[in-house]
This record gives sequence, C-alpha cells and structure tokens, in this order.
Amino acid sequence: MSPRQVFRLLKAAVREWNEDEASRLAAALAYYTVFSLAPLLILVIAIAGFFFDSATVRDQIVAQVQSLMGNSGAEFVRTVLDSANRPDENSSLLASAISIILLLAGATGVLTQLQDSLNKVWNVEQRPGLGLISLVRKRLLSFGMILGIGFLLLVSLVASSFIAGFSEFFQAIMPGLDSLAQLLDFLLSFLLTTILFAAIFKFLPDVHITWGDVWFGSAATAILFSRLSWV
Repeated sequence: MSPRQVFRLLKAAVREWNEDEASRLAAALAYYTVFSLAPLLILVIAIAGFFFDSATVRDQIVAQVQSLMGNSGAEFVRTVLDSANRPDENSSLLASAISIILLLAGATGVLTQLQDSLNKVWNVEQRPGLGLISLVRKRLLSFGMILGIGFLLLVSLVASSFIAGFSEFFQAIMPGLDSLAQLLDFLLSFLLTTILFAAIFKFLPDVHITWGDVWFGSAATAILFSRLSWV
C-alpha cells in the first residue's frame, strides 16, 4: 500500500469510529464487564471443573489474567472469585434458585452488550422478533458462547499440561529448550484466542457471515489482543 492509501485507510477508520460512537460502546461494554465478570468466571470454572480440579482452573484463569493485566488485575480477579465462592449456610432453596437465575443473567449480560455493539459497528439491523422471544434467544446464544469459552479453557489446560511435561522431559535431555516451550505456549494462546474471536464474529451479530470472512479479522484481533500484555 502506498502512503496515500494508508492515510485514506486511517482517515476512514477514524471517521467510522466517530460515526459508530465506538467510545460510548466501549464504555458500555466495560460497564457490563465489571458486573458480569464474577458470574462469567464462576460458570466457566464450573464447566471446566467437571474435568479438572476447580482450584487448578482458578489458578489457570488468574495466571492468564496476570499475563495480560499484570499483578493488580490478577489480584482483582482472585478477590472477585474468593468473594463469589464464599458459601452461605443460611441460604434457602428459593434463594439458591434466584441466585442461579441472577448468575446466568449477569454472566450473559456482557455478551449481549457485545452483540449489540457489533450490530451497531457493522450497521446490522437486528432480526425481527417478539420482545421476550428475542431476549431469550440472545441469552441462550450468550450462554452457548460461555460453554464455548469453557471448552477452550479445557483445551488450554490440557495443552498447557502437555507443554509443561514436554518441556521438563526434554530439558533433562537437552538443556535450553525453555524458549521452545514458551513459543509453543504463545502459539497455543494465539490459536485459542483466534478461535474465540472467530466464534464471536460468526455467531453474535444478527447477520449471516461465512467462516472464510471471519478468520482474517479474528487473527488480526488476536494479535492486537495479545499485544496488550506488552503495553
């Protein structure tokens, strides 16, 4: 691309940013994320906990947050999980049922907001439907995304355990392979992040998108997302 084409591309990006009110959408998404973080993490841990020890899953999540947000972010997530998992011996069956409903509503809130933001940015008209039916459909779709996040976490745990064992085995035979293990871990994280963004771009917006159209944008988004750990 020539410098003039690059300038035109950046100019168009800034214009679209302002027209779509991207700053307002980002603020709304951050607001929902704060309230959805605890229930979202609890559901993901519960899903992964069927196959792994819950403490191991928690430690893996905290480690991933620490790599992206530093010690302060990891400590915040750890505090949120500790507070959310604190047992209440006096809770009744009705209170527990209400808590589960609120948990699901809170966890899916951030994904519903993300769906609305993507529809706005991509100039997508929402699919017509009755109010309650449309709301239920959005929540079910968001819950399906949560199940997908839990599955990707399972894959990450299995692959990370394999890479750790691989590193320890070959380190004893040929010292100096730590860099190879780090490269494999980075590639794994990049692959899973790309798949997650691809699923978001494919299923959340109210428009039909082929898989071939989402992979490039998903990979670019994953690269930008991974660079946050270096900022």
